[in-house]
Amino acid sequence: MDIWEAIVECRRRGEAAALATITSTLGSTPGKDPMKMLVRADGTIVGSVGGGCLEAEVWEAARGVMTTLRPATLTFTLTEEHYPDSGLICGGTLTVFIEPVTQPRVHVFGAGHVGAATARLAHEAGFRVRVYDDRKDLLLRASLPEGVDRVPGPFEETAAASLAGGLDFVIVVTRGHHDDARALRCLATPPAGEREPRAPRFLGMIGSRAKRKLLLERLQGEGVPGAWLERIVSPVGLPIGARTAPEIAVSIVAQLIQQVRGGGMGGEAQRRAAAQEAAGAPAVRALTRKSRRP
Repeated sequence: MDIWEAIVECRRRGEAAALATITSTLGSTPGKDPMKMLVRADGTIVGSVGGGCLEAEVWEAARGVMTTLRPATLTFTLTEEHYPDSGLICGGTLTVFIEPVTQPRVHVFGAGHVGAATARLAHEAGFRVRVYDDRKDLLLRASLPEGVDRVPGPFEETAAASLAGGLDFVIVVTRGHHDDARALRCLATPPAGEREPRAPRFLGMIGSRAKRKLLLERLQGEGVPGAWLERIVSPVGLPIGARTAPEIAVSIVAQLIQQVRGGGMGGEAQRRAAAQEAAGAPAVRALTRKSRRP
């Protein structure tokens, strides 16, 4: 398959991928400017940047770029001194630029005022967006731009079908506590054939600290793993004093952008603790310890 066709296919499927391009060479090198290699989420590649140990390092770095969503530039000096076990005697220098080629995906559960506003703004910010609601008429009437996917149906069906995984962002902003709990419960259910629930890159829920405590205690009592609940950031959104639906949407999308531009979920526990502290909410880990039975 042609590398450009492979990129289009990855974008169409929403599959994470990173593109490595040789941007400059000096002296003798196995790869030449502008050779390219696409690394897909399953580890397969299309194209090449020269093979050997250099390509293996580029492959590893590309996997990291898929996770952080941040471009990287690598420079290699191809000598035995730098790669003693490779047999390289080229002696040249080569620079490779690696960039993510798929847009982050945001799953918004709830098509009400806040959900629709968040979806619109996230789309404008460059995210791929899907909006889920069990009220089909409301979802179809929602003012959403072309390119935003609408997924009607019960959360028990649509949450499982969303396949929200480690590279996705999930925002839960349904019409009330009961439906927020439904969406979270469904998202925490392991897919068929898997033992563990899928853990999204970022999981945020709208609501007060009291609501968060109540829902998490309830879900924990129903058997939802504490480690999964620990990922929930609530109240979701940066603390900017937002009150109206558009303002809340700004705070939420700003937090998503912060996750991407700030290096993804590197130092995840630290980032989550900081987010909870900024929101004035207690950590779920403390909740887990408190509710643990002997």
